[in-house]
Amino acid sequence: MDAIDSVVDPLREFSKDSIRLVKRCHKPDRKEFSKVALRTAIGFVVMGFVGFFVKLIFIPINNIIVGSVMLKIKFDR
Repeated sequence: MDAIDSVVDPLREFSKDSIRLVKRCHKPDRKEFSKVALRTAIGFVVMGFVGFFVKLIFIPINNIIVGSVMLKIKFDR
């Protein structure tokens, strides 16, 4: 019985917590939804700019590295 209880008890507690969570959830009103959508859009824009600037910085570095390897291969022949 002890082995069965050790499996069933966490499942029972998880189901109770899940039911409590679903009961507390509510549909957002228009103001709350707009606020969340705006913050999400700002996050996308910020992450896009960060990715763009990282790529902008690493393209010349990559060209220097690859260019030096290509020059070395060219002069070795």
